[in-house]
Amino acid sequence: MITILNKWLKLGILLSLCSMLLVNLSCNKKKKKVQQEANHPVPYLPIDVTIYPNNPSYFPIQSIGGWVYQENVGIRGVIIYRKSNEEFVVLERSSTHLPDNPAARVKVMGNNFDLIDTVSNSKWRIFDGQVLQGPATWNLRIYGSSYDGNRLRIVN
Repeated sequence: MITILNKWLKLGILLSLCSMLLVNLSCNKKKKKVQQEANHPVPYLPIDVTIYPNNPSYFPIQSIGGWVYQENVGIRGVIIYRKSNEEFVVLERSSTHLPDNPAARVKVMGNNFDLIDTVSNSKWRIFDGQVLQGPATWNLRIYGSSYDGNRLRIVN
């Protein structure tokens, strides 16, 4: 009976140690992400904008895979991409390779999946802003968004 209790005690200690290790690793990962975000080449700009995707002027984003440029939001405007019925991705149009160059404005390529800065020829994916081709090494800045079926709120 005592050997069974010893085995359960050892198993409990092992599980506790594994849990503490996982918590520690996840905390370090979150901290690292915050540090990387703080070093992002495109400056942080607080925004709070609401649009109505069902409005006829936003017809392209009424279906999945559609996108529109939205001026006067962010630094050089944003690209709003409809990822699913409930989810939108809002990407800053400032190039992460040349953030101070107004001509290095990110545009949607003809295939509607990739984005390009025609000054540096850097490319990113439209659905998550990940770098596809350099010289850019940073992903595009993504603004937070929430959609309630009627209003799309873009906030940071």
